[in-house]
Amino acid sequence: MRIKWAAVAVAAMALALSGCGSGDGSEQTGPTRPAPKVVALGPFVGECGNVTDTEIRDIGGIGQVTRVFRNAVGCNWQAGGFGSASITFASYRGSPIERERAWVTVNGRAPEQIEVAGKPGFAALDPGGSICDLAIQLGDDFFEWSTNLGPFVTGNPCDRSRALAELTLQRIR
Repeated sequence: MRIKWAAVAVAAMALALSGCGSGDGSEQTGPTRPAPKVVALGPFVGECGNVTDTEIRDIGGIGQVTRVFRNAVGCNWQAGGFGSASITFASYRGSPIERERAWVTVNGRAPEQIEVAGKPGFAALDPGGSICDLAIQLGDDFFEWSTNLGPFVTGNPCDRSRALAELTLQRIR
């Protein structure tokens, strides 16, 4: 009886394997995937957008500032205290700027087309006028400066984000 089951198992395996033949490849069935897009790396915008802590303090107008985090793609600086001002830089390689535009739109900020140093982008100011996200396209990459003035700093945060973006673009390698 075992021999019968072994013969049936061998026959079933042979039948299954014969369906996986190695034809010449000219017959394709089913959908094929498009080749993945390989994007060229854009210019290096530098760690923290090539902007110093002192420049963040002076341009941001937020007095004492502490860099809270720094990693391969971004940095964040904050003034002291609850609800205090903050400035964030982020760099995105091979990521569509339109995804960021959609995110700021969903969060109640109306993005406005801008150009900084000949580069296209957008600036999105929140309805309260205290937060601005400013993104600049660099080929298939983009970077963003986000300025949150908090309740105690006055002025237009987009002016500050723009000044930081201009510095970043001047210092691109």
